[in-house]
Amino acid sequence: GKNEYDLLIIGGGSGGLACAKEAAQFGRKVAILDYVEPSPQGTKWGLGGTCVNVGCIPKKLMHQAALLGSALKDAQHYGWNIAQPVDHTWSVMAKAVQNYVKSLNWGHRVQLQDKKVKYFNMKGSFSDPHTIRGLTKAGKKTIVTAENIVIATGGRPKYPMHIAGALEYGITSDDLFWLKESPGKTLTPFVFNVSLECAGFLTGIGLDTTVMMRSIPLRGFDQQMASLVTEHMESYGTKFLKRCFPTKVEKLESNRLQVTWKNTELGTEETDSFDTVMWAVGRAPDTETLNLEAVGVKTNSETGKIIVDASEATSVPHIYAVGDITEGRPELTPTAIAAGKLLAQRLFGQSSELMDYDNVPTTVFTPLEYGCVGLSEEAAVQCYGSDNIEVYHAYYKPLEFTVAERDATQCYMKMVCLRESEQRILGLHFIGPNAGEVIQGFALGIKCGATYPELMKTIGIHPTCAEEITKLHITKRSGLDATVTGC
Repeated sequence: GKNEYDLLIIGGGSGGLACAKEAAQFGRKVAILDYVEPSPQGTKWGLGGTCVNVGCIPKKLMHQAALLGSALKDAQHYGWNIAQPVDHTWSVMAKAVQNYVKSLNWGHRVQLQDKKVKYFNMKGSFSDPHTIRGLTKAGKKTIVTAENIVIATGGRPKYPMHIAGALEYGITSDDLFWLKESPGKTLTPFVFNVSLECAGFLTGIGLDTTVMMRSIPLRGFDQQMASLVTEHMESYGTKFLKRCFPTKVEKLESNRLQVTWKNTELGTEETDSFDTVMWAVGRAPDTETLNLEAVGVKTNSETGKIIVDASEATSVPHIYAVGDITEGRPELTPTAIAAGKLLAQRLFGQSSELMDYDNVPTTVFTPLEYGCVGLSEEAAVQCYGSDNIEVYHAYYKPLEFTVAERDATQCYMKMVCLRESEQRILGLHFIGPNAGEVIQGFALGIKCGATYPELMKTIGIHPTCAEEITKLHITKRSGLDATVTGC
């Protein structure tokens, strides 16, 4: 009755790989199962999970392609002679991005081999609390037993099944990054960060792109910042259909897709045709085939996510879960990696350190990037009351925008602080170039409990956008103009 492995992980994404490699460092016998179910449109990929294959990595590279397009326009103001018009070839970009992703898939396999982690390219499901039945693409079954099991299967994009034609004719982000040919005129209904990021880079490479939003953009983020992000996207060329929702998608004889939607503001029904419809209606946890009920792993009936405690333990002893599959955790690659590593250290390395999910920084890679760490202004007001918080803010103009005569109307930052004597910083929000790089550094200070006076003593690096954070002095409460003048 001895189990074959000390640790078995189901899911070879960021969290699962990090947990497997960390556990192997302790000399334990570790195995990992990973299997990519093709998308409804038939797209599939290799080892590494969402981030590597259909998330952060290809998204950031395609975002960079769009930034280079903007830089070409700026370059003329700086004396570069660039023949007009410039155009973009999707297939060249896509092949380069896809080849890089494939190199990462290969790298992950090599790393597992080097660390003596057994890799099964199989779909896993529970037979009993210590036994997983693996199924290969060809239908071959393998039984694997383990002392501890970690579920790290992440999530997959949802389809709005109530909309006629959505599944038959639409794609999701799972497909967009693996298209060999340009998606052409594109509609992306519903406003999650992935839809805005994709719409942003599609516009940036010169495609006619429309975002359809029924309610607020970037739910869960600071709403003032979210509005500035979408305002900039509109001025940048992305079209927005506000307070609209799609009702059906039909394929025309020309192979184009005719979309019908309702405009709730005008009470009208409207149609237009597109080459591609990319749904972005959120993600569903990938638990369907795991057979969790059979072993008693509890999930949230509304979200389908696995309920875990502070130590990532499920309702069944020795079965754990990390990453996007878990209830109430941020759906971010770095948190899954950190949680996976810490779990392995607790299981095999005499550690008791738990994952700290507070003050996790993140960035939305829209054409003008939005980075943040800590509480939104709304969340701070809800937690502490508006009388107990102070918001310092500024509209600024990046130096590189000046010669290029670029509009900086939406370049904005704000710091949410407690009003009490030491003014601890609760949240920092930044819209502008390289937002991720800017926020990453400040995230350390905020994690360490930085206060407003301490930040004011921090010397800025001149001339940078991040420097403006160290000079924030105008409060929203004062009602004074927050536009930065001079250098």
